[in-house]
Amino acid sequence: MTNTPLTVRGAEKLREELRHLKSEVRPRVIAAIAEARAHGDLKENAEYAAAREQQSFTEGRIGEIEGKLGNSQVIDVTTMENTGKVIFGATVTVADTSSEEELRYQLVGEDEADSKAGLISYNSPIARALIGKEEGDVVEVRAPGGSRELEIVKVEYI
Repeated sequence: MTNTPLTVRGAEKLREELRHLKSEVRPRVIAAIAEARAHGDLKENAEYAAAREQQSFTEGRIGEIEGKLGNSQVIDVTTMENTGKVIFGATVTVADTSSEEELRYQLVGEDEADSKAGLISYNSPIARALIGKEEGDVVEVRAPGGSRELEIVKVEYI
């Protein structure tokens, strides 16, 4: 199985979610199941069914996060020498060659991606076009919305 890259911030967010699920959500769900059981007949008990469903979701998410953290490689670009090359974790400022609009992205893991916040998955069409390129390079991005050219203005390891 291959290691999934995560930024330091992404790994911390997953660890925090795992801590929250194990120490807060799981005990609350167990208490809800116990309370619903106390009401008697489990066949007709909607509260019990809902609590069990919540337990199943919670345990599934805990397993998923533990698996991701176990198979991840945390990459801290702040400890690397900035060579001007676009790598995982780098923050890249690009200019659309047709509209002159400047955009800023950080290349992150799939779980961390949030395009509105400027965090794009390393598997996205834009990130795939940028990885390995350097400041000053012009790349063509083929995305579902069409093709566009982006010039790499700045590469930061922050």
